[in-house]
Amino acid sequence: MPHTPADPMPILSLEQILAARERIRPHIQRTPLLESVFLNNLLKARILFKAEVLQKTGAFKYRGAANFLAQLGQSEQARGVVSYSSGNHAQALAAAAKVFGIPATIVMPEDAPQIKIEGTRYYGAKVVLYNRQTENRVEIAEKIVQQTGAILVPPFDHPWIMAGQGTVALEILEDLQQLQATADQVLIPCSGGGLTAGCATVFGALSPATRMIAVEPEGYDDTRRSLEAGSRLEISPDRATLCDSLALTCPGELTFEINKALLNGVFTADDDLICQAIQLAFQHLKLVVEPGGAIGLAALLSGKHEIKGQTIVIVLSGGNIDPALFSAILAEMPIVGSRQ
Repeated sequence: MPHTPADPMPILSLEQILAARERIRPHIQRTPLLESVFLNNLLKARILFKAEVLQKTGAFKYRGAANFLAQLGQSEQARGVVSYSSGNHAQALAAAAKVFGIPATIVMPEDAPQIKIEGTRYYGAKVVLYNRQTENRVEIAEKIVQQTGAILVPPFDHPWIMAGQGTVALEILEDLQQLQATADQVLIPCSGGGLTAGCATVFGALSPATRMIAVEPEGYDDTRRSLEAGSRLEISPDRATLCDSLALTCPGELTFEINKALLNGVFTADDDLICQAIQLAFQHLKLVVEPGGAIGLAALLSGKHEIKGQTIVIVLSGGNIDPALFSAILAEMPIVGSRQ
């Protein structure tokens, strides 16, 4: 049936995500769903890890960037693209733009992890650094758009970006089917909300009994507070966080509307638990996971959530961690042998 004004077109649909999958299939890695007997026993549940740390540029963001650029016409591509990001979207857009032959400029905070700044430059993008305490990245990017005519590629608040990120959930569901398993809960790191919105759209359509849980750093729980209030809130964090990729203070406008309708809750985790999660992922999954990417496992390590006997999927969303920080975290890891 056609949509009417009382039944508006959705911001994001399963059909858009299915189309995105076919569009980006030649460009992305199909990442595995991993399991550890040790972590299952530790948490008394079946825990399956979607290893987006193995995606191109080390994070799920490549999916959304590729889906966006693939839909630009030749005249739009020639104008170039501009975006703003603390790192993972920056690298993803820079890498995808190189594949498509599109000039890219990325506005990044000067205190972003050096590995992310260098990675963005490596792929050929021009990096414009800013002070996140005194400058506004969106204003800087919009000024560049006005001066150059380039296309703005938002890091999360756009249907093309969300559709690309939602392909993560399509792969999860396929792998669950292969395992003859059903997820009771899916835990997804949440910043602007594009990954959560895309994945929640897929599960809402194809596995509605699965609980979709966003996970945020303590003190940066803008999505949790916004959901409780029923509208988007701009929060003022009272602490720092290791999760540079999740350090936003307000949900996206479009993403929040989807997440408000489809999320079943929000968990949080502090830096100590996040460090433990990074250690465990390295020791028992043999993966390098950045703080924001490890936050789903960190939330379960708190012991605050009832998961005994359940099947839980955790999205390990990124692995771009500065070597010095990773080394420091591993240096604190207790030596308990190499167990799987």
